[in-house]
Amino acid sequence: MVNVIDVLAERGFIKQTTHDEPLRKLLSDQSVTVYTGFDPTADSLHVGHIVAIMALAHMQRHGHRPIAILGGGTALIGDPSGKTELRQMLTREQIAQNVKGISAQIGRYLDFGNGKALTLNNADWLSNINYIDFLRDTGVHFSVNRMLSAECYKGRMEKGLSFIEFNYMLLQSYDYLYLQHQFDCRLQMGGDDQWSNILAGADLIRRVGHIETYGITFPLLTTSGGKKMGKTEEGAVWL
Repeated sequence: MVNVIDVLAERGFIKQTTHDEPLRKLLSDQSVTVYTGFDPTADSLHVGHIVAIMALAHMQRHGHRPIAILGGGTALIGDPSGKTELRQMLTREQIAQNVKGISAQIGRYLDFGNGKALTLNNADWLSNINYIDFLRDTGVHFSVNRMLSAECYKGRMEKGLSFIEFNYMLLQSYDYLYLQHQFDCRLQMGGDDQWSNILAGADLIRRVGHIETYGITFPLLTTSGGKKMGKTEEGAVWL
């Protein structure tokens, strides 16, 4: 049977992978739960998300279980990856409306039902975190020096990086840990600008649960001006 890794590679979907051979073996030997996150900073996805959505669809066609995470919690923080300045802060009401719109779009591409694909909102668990407990149980595993060397933060050091954005990596890593505990999720996929966050999540799981998890990143689709196509960038083509 064809390995889904080869299917994704043939289509040019893969930019980087962690532990390529063990990941390939895992996907050949068993059904794997895999997730990708979508931050609801607008009420629609754009063509830059097509690779991520289709990668989840290919995973499902090859017997794996996809989870689409709608970042109702992380959208309240704002992902600094690929951004030169602080994102506009959205209200909870705006985010809830965006979650509704994006969830409907993802439903067109994945097969949902008992034991099939899932759509989850990370606000359901992130909103209940006790800050002191989070710092003691999760923050203790993160090195500030290492975080500052990550690509998602390096580009912001001269122009300013807010403390609220600095927490984004911890929250995304916690998402991966939560999904591993609750759904035995072993693989996270995302755009190549998420590489540092994916590595941080896998490292957190290894430190806390002593379990090996994996990551795949996709090439970024850019605008005619060479910028990553994003919901807040000019030139985005909406789905």
